[in-house]
Amino acid sequence: MKKLLLAAVATAFLVPVAASAQDTTPATTEDGSRAFGIEPYVGVMGGYEGFDSNPGAGIPSSRPGNRMKAGLVEGVAGVNVPLGPIFVGVEGNAAKGFKGSVDWEYGVHGRVGVRAGETGLFYGKVGYRWVNFDRNSAGNRDYGSVSYGIGGEVGLKTLGLDGLVKKEGVRFRTEISTTGNFHTVRPMAGVIAHF
Repeated sequence: MKKLLLAAVATAFLVPVAASAQDTTPATTEDGSRAFGIEPYVGVMGGYEGFDSNPGAGIPSSRPGNRMKAGLVEGVAGVNVPLGPIFVGVEGNAAKGFKGSVDWEYGVHGRVGVRAGETGLFYGKVGYRWVNFDRNSAGNRDYGSVSYGIGGEVGLKTLGLDGLVKKEGVRFRTEISTTGNFHTVRPMAGVIAHF
């Protein structure tokens, strides 16, 4: 009952604030994305992931001298819910490893962040990622763990590259994430198209 009452009170305060923010925030940003509503997106990213070799980290052990790492090509799809200067969202990803120990990776993450300027986004994310290692790893080939990270996006117009594409809402993204107690490092970069 207390939780229901608290939720009702919070809603009573948030609705007027959101309505007030909507009056002062433009309906769209410079790159065509909405200031309020639902904003789906898809993207392609590339990067690298290196795994901690300490025993007990939950990651399959590798042969001596063969630190577990891989290049990654990743597809992402998600939805943002812009709330004026901030946004919340959810994102799923699937990555294929190459030249390394990872075969496939899958994950789902919640995101929260702020808008910066006309086309920028800065965010934090937390979720879960599953990794399937290739046959070169010893022992259990599957690994799953809590994953978290930070990242940012900026519109191509801000970078002076708006002539490359005609689609509004295209942004360049960079992010870095890790799993567990900093058992991995995973820098990624790519292009995201917001609809």
